[in-house]
Amino acid sequence: MTTPSVTPLDLHFQGQARAIASYLLPHSAGVALVESGPGSTLPALQAALQERGYTWQDLTHVFLTHIHLDHAGAAGFLAGQGAQVFVHPVGAPHMLNPEKLIGSATRIYGDKMQTLWGDFLPVPAEKLTVLQDGEEVQVGSLRLTALNTPGHAEHHFCYLLDDLCFSGDVGAVRIPGHQYMRLPMPPPEFHLEKWRESVSRLQALNFRRIAPTHFGIFDDPQWHLQTIQRNLNEVERWLKETMPSNPPAEALRERFVEWMEAQGRAEGLSEEEILAYRLANPLSMSADGLQRYWNKFGNG
Repeated sequence: MTTPSVTPLDLHFQGQARAIASYLLPHSAGVALVESGPGSTLPALQAALQERGYTWQDLTHVFLTHIHLDHAGAAGFLAGQGAQVFVHPVGAPHMLNPEKLIGSATRIYGDKMQTLWGDFLPVPAEKLTVLQDGEEVQVGSLRLTALNTPGHAEHHFCYLLDDLCFSGDVGAVRIPGHQYMRLPMPPPEFHLEKWRESVSRLQALNFRRIAPTHFGIFDDPQWHLQTIQRNLNEVERWLKETMPSNPPAEALRERFVEWMEAQGRAEGLSEEEILAYRLANPLSMSADGLQRYWNKFGNG
């Protein structure tokens, strides 16, 4: 079956194009979104909806792939406007009470927290629906299926809509214009083997298009997923070469950023594209995620 009209809305995170998308799904009773984006991009989201003739009151459903701030930060506000929010069971408690999530993020971002992410409001219990793996949700004539896909985070869903897969961050970061992608691997839940298994599950579904949150809809999903598997293998080799010397955190960050930036230069990324990748996937956070993974799972 051909997927109904789906539009990526560019949330212009920190003024940068093609860094974070929210996907618009019109249906008979209004519109649904896959991803809310962060609270800081609510003005851009509202403008994108108005440009297409919609208001907050037309928004009926918000499907979150996971609860990281760039994907779910605005969900509480949208629930307050009447939308029903759908989430992974592991992430649900943090949507009801985001205090711990906000505290953890504040330790990382400090006084940049508000500028980067805006407000992260709780979702009222009656506006939060917890989905299970394989559960289907009917939205007008649309039917979305939640797929448990850990690896980037333990609380990660992809959503299948006919021949299109909304792949969140398990689907990597890929800016249109190049056959090139990067893996977002932040602490504390990056897990290489689980990510491989999630991608294998997606490969078996043979959908025709893939839509990572960062950024856009692509019609080469088998290449896309094979490349994620290849990148996971490259990351594993890099870890095995790098980590036995037990580099300190800052040195590890420098080595990882150098490795990734060299890849980007070899691919011919423009300065604008490099900035979009940096905003969508801060490399130092991936280095921290790799170090935590190695210390917990990889070292022996």
